[in-house]
Amino acid sequence: MRNSAERIVPIYREACASLSRVMIQLRKITKVASIERKMAEFLTFAAQGILTRVALLAEQNFSLLWGFKGELQILRDSLSLIQAMLRDAEQRQDRAPEVLKIWVKKLEDIAHDADDVLDKYEYEVLRRKVVLQNQMYKKVQNFYSLHNPLAFRVNMAHKIKKINLSLVNLKNEAASIGLVSLDTTSHDIDARVDRETDSNFQIDENNIIGRGELLSVIVKTLIDSNNNLENTPSVMAIVGLAGIGKTTLAKSVYHDCQIDTHFHTKIWICVSIPFEVKAILSGILESLKPEKAGIKGKDAICKNLQEDLKGKRYLLILDDVWNDNPQKWDDLMSCLLKVNDTRGSNIIVTTRSDRAAKVVETLPRCDMRKLSDNECWLILKDKAVPFGSAPMSKEQELTGRKIAKKCGGVPLVAKVLGSIMRSKNSDEWSAIEESTLWELPEEENRIFSVMKLSFDELKSPSLKQCFAYCSVFMKGFKIEKNDLIQLWMAQGLLHPSPNREMEDTGNAYFNILLENSFFQDVTKDEFGVITHCKMHDLVHDLAEHVSKSKSNSNDIRHVGHIHTSVLQSIPKRSVQKLHSFFLNPYFQVVLDNIFPSFRCLRVLNLYMVNILKLPISIGDLLHLRYLEISRTQITTLPKSIGKLYNLQTLRMYGLKLIKFPKEMRNLISLRHVKFDARLCFNKFPVGIGRLTNLQSIPFFIVGQKGSPGIEELASLNQLKGNLSIYHLELVKDGDEAKKANLVEKTRIRKLSFEWAKYWPPGNKHDEDVLEGLKPPPQLECLEINNFMGDNLPSWIETNALFPALKTLSIIEASNLLQWMEAEVLPAFPCLEELSLLHCRQLTIAPSHFPSLRRLVIEHMDSCNPIASILSNRLTTLTSLTIMNVKGLTSLPDGTLSNNKNLAYLEIRSCQDLTSIGPDVLMGCCTALRSLNISKCPNLRYLPEGLHPQCLKQLIIDNCESLEFIPIAEGLTSLQELSILGWS
Repeated sequence: MRNSAERIVPIYREACASLSRVMIQLRKITKVASIERKMAEFLTFAAQGILTRVALLAEQNFSLLWGFKGELQILRDSLSLIQAMLRDAEQRQDRAPEVLKIWVKKLEDIAHDADDVLDKYEYEVLRRKVVLQNQMYKKVQNFYSLHNPLAFRVNMAHKIKKINLSLVNLKNEAASIGLVSLDTTSHDIDARVDRETDSNFQIDENNIIGRGELLSVIVKTLIDSNNNLENTPSVMAIVGLAGIGKTTLAKSVYHDCQIDTHFHTKIWICVSIPFEVKAILSGILESLKPEKAGIKGKDAICKNLQEDLKGKRYLLILDDVWNDNPQKWDDLMSCLLKVNDTRGSNIIVTTRSDRAAKVVETLPRCDMRKLSDNECWLILKDKAVPFGSAPMSKEQELTGRKIAKKCGGVPLVAKVLGSIMRSKNSDEWSAIEESTLWELPEEENRIFSVMKLSFDELKSPSLKQCFAYCSVFMKGFKIEKNDLIQLWMAQGLLHPSPNREMEDTGNAYFNILLENSFFQDVTKDEFGVITHCKMHDLVHDLAEHVSKSKSNSNDIRHVGHIHTSVLQSIPKRSVQKLHSFFLNPYFQVVLDNIFPSFRCLRVLNLYMVNILKLPISIGDLLHLRYLEISRTQITTLPKSIGKLYNLQTLRMYGLKLIKFPKEMRNLISLRHVKFDARLCFNKFPVGIGRLTNLQSIPFFIVGQKGSPGIEELASLNQLKGNLSIYHLELVKDGDEAKKANLVEKTRIRKLSFEWAKYWPPGNKHDEDVLEGLKPPPQLECLEINNFMGDNLPSWIETNALFPALKTLSIIEASNLLQWMEAEVLPAFPCLEELSLLHCRQLTIAPSHFPSLRRLVIEHMDSCNPIASILSNRLTTLTSLTIMNVKGLTSLPDGTLSNNKNLAYLEIRSCQDLTSIGPDVLMGCCTALRSLNISKCPNLRYLPEGLHPQCLKQLIIDNCESLEFIPIAEGLTSLQELSILGWS
């Protein structure tokens, strides 16, 4: 028996080991199958997007179509039919067999091939346009070159015929797998996933971490809103990305003891999708009176609600709202407003959509911040370690805290990861740290379903493609909004239309993604316009997942931030199809051998790559639309760059270029240029006036003889955004200045005019030149630097109106004597900021600025302009800065008493100042938060009436004659007090 046992044990062990290996393999297969099922849900949007672009290209009326018009018409008809079949495939994607996925993938490949062919056609049209402009080729040369018309047409006809044949085969395959043509009208099915929530805490929601202070603020706001005497419920929106804890926070509010005491009744409705007013009203009624759940008619439901809610102060929570249609919301509110005597009632709406929140909110919004890594660790640990378990070892905690960093501040991720850790041995925790969120077990992965709902909300395939493309370059850092839009353009994800440019479509797409919490941490400029944003790591994982789901490893089209050595491992076939290439910064590379393989490249990003030059082969990238070479070591650009006729965006900020090649004037598709003003003086690109598609260029430098003159701006009427014009002293007179045609550039929002500070005397044309530079009336910001004229132009002083101007700065106008009141008032109805700096001789200024909020006046020999601007008419000031003004003994009468919202007051280096103002009465400066009086040696006192309750900063510096500082007990909010140079 013993020998038998000895023989059996090894066999048993081997069997167990084999079984274990089989189970591991099965788990891997199951995991792959799970991911494949998820990928199937994102099956068609990429194919839809590229088909849309190809269809638009095919519909264009090209000028060289002789020789293959028939083939192009066949392509158009085939695309129409294939798009109809793709709509059928989209409706089947939740149960898509492998053969359907293969069909869609084939379609996408053929569409990309068609895109490349038609794009080459566009390139040829542009090339001929440039040749015609330059008049540099003779007919014989053109015929025998690689670009002769006959050879080109034969080649194009052959390629389109080949694509048509591929589409015929694809249509035959579609029939064999049962695909049919669906017209657009039958494609209106909403396949979004709904979710149901209730007011009860789930097991993992009892312990709310990191939201205690926010909970208190919400409860206090709701209770305080009881002061509202109207019968209209106040509405608060809780806004944040998926999984951030909006519903959990709403439940915490719902169950708060103060809420229970304050409100007579509470109602919880999970709205989700769609927003049906009747269903919401029915849910409210059922919550109040379950026995009335069967009432069907909307009118009957409303009458019962009037009965059951009358005289009650209620709290209604509408969870997971997506509706941004004001009419639907108004319909709901009109029913609730019919209920009598519900003063003090409140509604809380939880939503991911900024737009939905704007429709409903009447109370201050609650924006859900990300949790800290430590807060995520506390949630994760609570889920991972059962109550009563042995304490964690230091090694376990270290691994756990590393996993917590993967959460990206999202509580739901922490809960899911904690649940998975709980089901595994601590030895297996490191594997969780290395996994992506999309590789987690499907039955535990609530993250996927929550995030997928947000993705499904993006209705347009092109918008979905834009979101997916963000995964290539938006990982962990901020990106310029305009740069993001230009990258979308370069990939053909944005399509122009007769009434809308690509940039406008891109801006609309950006806003949709922002409103649905796909972007965050926005930065804004001085006009409140968003300039930069980030993408949360969780959202980036989603974008990366859906972008990978539409391609396999053998068909790479976008490569983001890699070392050049990685290129060696990419199959040659894939390199030839590459559309985007982002090289890692700092690495030294040799590009000569790389570019010839990039036949289809649309985007090339070499930001901060250690390269000394661009190879001549850059001109072979016929499809290239976006080139980024900022902060490289490049000092010259090859002439071949002028062959990039498709190039739309050229970014070369921080380059120390010796000169620009004249061939840059051939970049006739160029729309956006970014380079450095301080590095480009005396070498501005010649012929830039030919680039009539230009929309943004940061500045224009007027050159001397042989360099670009200001007339180059004449034809650039598509310019928008900001424009600075330097070296205006080189413009000889007003007639020459008028050639810039600035008044027709209606999309420019900010203009800066600058003369050189030091230039030879005798050129006294400043007034005429500025007169000729009349800006468009839509201008929002105007800056005038080093103007040497005695008077301002008539378009400021007479009857010209600037209805949109918000900021005006006049700097170093040392000869300016007077700025007369405009003949028509108000000349500046929207002007909010006015700066007059180093205008020493100015003695007269206007007195009518009905919207002025911020005024800065520095280095002036007369106080008369201050007296005029700060007249009794001005009541809107919030910030006032006065420095080095002679003759100013005090602020004009009424300055402080009339401007009740003045929050910042600074007076410095005013030698004649003896008091702040003669009319300072008790309570007149209640909004003042900062008071800074410095280097005013004759200031004798601060009046006792200056007792603002909100003052946080008080600085008195080198005012040696000051006799009395009235610091009263009322200054309870003071945070900074500095008194220097006073005995």
